[in-house]
Amino acid sequence: MISEFSSDLSRRDFLKRTGILAIGFSFAGRSALNASAPHPSSLVPLPPNQLDSWLVIAADGSVTVFSGKVELGTGVSTALRQIVAEELDVSFERILWVQGDSDRTVDQGSTVGSQSVKRGGAQLRRAASEARSVLLELASTKLAAPVSALVVADGVVAVASDPSKRATLGELIGGRRFEQEISGKAAPKAPSEYRVVGKPVRRAELPAKMTGRHTYVHDVRVDGMLHGRVVRPTSIGAKLLSVDDSALREIPGARVLRKGDFLGVVATREEDAVRAAKALKATWSTSEMLPAVETLHETLMKTPASNRVVTDAADVPGVIARATKTVKAQYRWPFQMHASIGASCGVADVKRDSATIWSSTQGSHTLKGALAQLVGLPSENVHVIWTEGSGCYGHNGSDDAAADAALLSQAVEKPVRVQWSRADEHGWEPKGVAMVMEVAGGVDESGRIVGWDYAVWTPTHSSRPNAQPGGGAASFVAGQLAGATPASRGSLGGERNARHTYNIPNTRVVAHLLQSSPLRVSSFRGLGSPQNSFANESFMDELAIAAGADPVEFRLRHLADPRAIAVVQAGGRLAGWERREARSGTRQAGRAHETDSTAKGVSRGRGMAFVQYDGTEAYVAAIVDVSVDTEQQTVRVTRVCVAHDCGLIVNPDGLRNQIEGNVIQAISRTLKESVKFDRSRVTSVDWRGYPILTFAEVPDSIEIELIDHPEAPSVGAGEAATSPIPGAIANAIFDATGKRLREVPLRV
Repeated sequence: MISEFSSDLSRRDFLKRTGILAIGFSFAGRSALNASAPHPSSLVPLPPNQLDSWLVIAADGSVTVFSGKVELGTGVSTALRQIVAEELDVSFERILWVQGDSDRTVDQGSTVGSQSVKRGGAQLRRAASEARSVLLELASTKLAAPVSALVVADGVVAVASDPSKRATLGELIGGRRFEQEISGKAAPKAPSEYRVVGKPVRRAELPAKMTGRHTYVHDVRVDGMLHGRVVRPTSIGAKLLSVDDSALREIPGARVLRKGDFLGVVATREEDAVRAAKALKATWSTSEMLPAVETLHETLMKTPASNRVVTDAADVPGVIARATKTVKAQYRWPFQMHASIGASCGVADVKRDSATIWSSTQGSHTLKGALAQLVGLPSENVHVIWTEGSGCYGHNGSDDAAADAALLSQAVEKPVRVQWSRADEHGWEPKGVAMVMEVAGGVDESGRIVGWDYAVWTPTHSSRPNAQPGGGAASFVAGQLAGATPASRGSLGGERNARHTYNIPNTRVVAHLLQSSPLRVSSFRGLGSPQNSFANESFMDELAIAAGADPVEFRLRHLADPRAIAVVQAGGRLAGWERREARSGTRQAGRAHETDSTAKGVSRGRGMAFVQYDGTEAYVAAIVDVSVDTEQQTVRVTRVCVAHDCGLIVNPDGLRNQIEGNVIQAISRTLKESVKFDRSRVTSVDWRGYPILTFAEVPDSIEIELIDHPEAPSVGAGEAATSPIPGAIANAIFDATGKRLREVPLRV
């Protein structure tokens, strides 16, 4: 059984109690020590290039890793363990794990962007390989043999010609520490030597989750803790005019706490806090800041924006105008929710000179700085302890719940736990971004694309907390209600995959980066890539039809990257794709419009899409089969085939889990999900108003072909497979019905 390192035992205490060698590596930020020290500011931080940052090897040979990257339900902590076990030549079961503790782990940046294995794993690989090199030098001295004569297996170093001469890693340490800079000279293993990386390993955290022993942030309890609830404004932008708390006198221990327009209650029991929040009579001003939902996309296109030219070849409009056939289209994407099935929760213990926060944040170190601003403490006196939540796939309500708890705790001078309601989660979490994409293109007589003109209107895709002015206290709903003023931020993420992946000689891509958004928005799985890929891959099919070409062959004729070509071909083989030509520029032949004889009005179709995520990351081809019931106006995805190339595969089992999760969530986002609102507020505040894919609607089959490239660096798989699914579904619906749908959620 994989163990979690005790949260009550600091790194310093660990060093005192066990004879160890502590090693580590950091590329940026600073290391932090002793989580249990009363005043972290009294500690001297390790320089980022010191060995004593990330790994601890105990006298018993176990290895504790201090990771800034955290487990969000994706299995990444298992893959990272595999990397360390591989480089140190220890068994996977001997790896212990500490993650996301702002006072004990290196700041590796937030766990976002499919970067945990790519960047975090690379850092761990270099740190562990450096450790192995030094341990071999120690063994060389102890065993009186040259390093070249030594072999390492399962934490034991031995002389190859005389295995009786051996020493465990724990025996080699002898209670000493390095106290030196990392050399950078140790070379990681060659992929041909891998014994752990590349093999399927069962996820380390699942047994505890499956047996109810796992501790989620919702389970955290602190001595003297109260329970809190926030009373939300009746409309976005409303001001708190008055509060009548007379009804709370009947509720034991209930108190009202207010700071500006931030209004909350606390009580000794959770159910009493809920009762108090409902009983409190608050009067708010009226506010109608939102556009009519039916004019959302027109509003976005009229919003002030800064324009960024992503790429621009000469005279793209002129080239398109001279093409044999031209096509123009506009594609639309709605606001969407993270819709975490378990609502957000946070626990805070804010004292006069320090604060401890338990949160399922994606970025403990950045949250630390932002919460410090919120409660007016030095950042070094704020300790954020990451504790897993219910999953997020982007910036959901977890940071906000922590901020709610921090403000209430500071006001009441006791620890406070805040559990969001479903209405809190749906109404007040940061939303996934609504976007508009317009494309024009033309093909020549030979059926090749001669010009491509793309424009996207997008707000920023990140409003995550950070320690910068305007990114701290004001990044929380609680902070804004309490009076913090948001500062302007640069736009991030909306251009992801705006530029297609194909070889088209005359391409122009312009991003209209909106200076505001009707709803509060932030990162959601893939950022702008699913939206842009939906437009690009739908439009590729529209051009294929104009050219009278098979959709798969049409893509291949515009690709030159061997890995891109290989993944498209693999997807076609996996799905059993049958070549088809376009019919009269309106409908596709082949499998198109096949009618299911068992159900009146049901047609079946097939569509494909291809993406290289972010233009530099994983290659993914998806082929989707759909069943369309035009009478019932329903679409069901029945089969999905995915070919996936993310370079070196660390854990194929975990990778398949990731791809399947991407596919299912992307189907839900494409067919069902859209935030509803009126002029004042979000109205889809329950599962009826915001439905997601049900178990009965999951495809009958999700088939995956993994293309391993051991010679290539690993790139992320947490988001890539989301991006081609919307376009593939839209193309399949067209194949089934002849109807081109250009607005998500797709309605037949």
